[in-house]
Amino acid sequence: MPVIRKSVTSGTLRSACRPACTPSRMRGVSLIEVLVSVVILGIGLMGVAAMQSVALRGGQSSLETSQAVMQTNAIAEAMRANRINAASYNTGGMLCAAGTGGTLAQNDLRNWLVNLKANITKDSTETTTCGQISNCPDNCEIMVRWDDRRAGGSGTRTITTRTRI
Repeated sequence: MPVIRKSVTSGTLRSACRPACTPSRMRGVSLIEVLVSVVILGIGLMGVAAMQSVALRGGQSSLETSQAVMQTNAIAEAMRANRINAASYNTGGMLCAAGTGGTLAQNDLRNWLVNLKANITKDSTETTTCGQISNCPDNCEIMVRWDDRRAGGSGTRTITTRTRI
C-alpha cells in the first residue's frame, strides 16, 4: 500500500499551530524577570559573603584565645621545671615589654612574652598583648591580656590560669 504524506503547510495542521506558534503568543522569560532574579541572587551571595566574614573573625578570635591558653600553660611548665625559683617568676604587674635576660626565670619570662606576642598578634612591637604572673609558687595566677578588636571582638580580652607549682 502506498504511503501518502501530507506537507506541513497543509491547511488543517497549519491552523492548529497558528495560535500557539505566533511570536505574539510565545511565552518566555522577559528581561525584567531575569534582572529581578539576578538582583535576588546578588543579595543572597552578599549575605553569604558577610556570614563568611563573621565566621573568619570569630575563628581568628578563637585562635587567639587558644594561643593565650597554650602560652599560660607553657610558662606554668617552665616554672615547674624551675620549681626552686618559682617565686622569682612573679612579675609584680602587667608585663608588656620583654626585658633583658639574666637568670633562668628572667629568660623564661622574656621568651614567654616574645612567644605570646608572636603567637597572638604576630607583632613583637605592639603594646596591647601583656602578661602577669602573681602569687607563685603556692597559688600561681597567670594572666594574659590582648586586644581582640583585630579579630572582630569587643575589645580587651583576658585569660587567667590558676595553678599550684
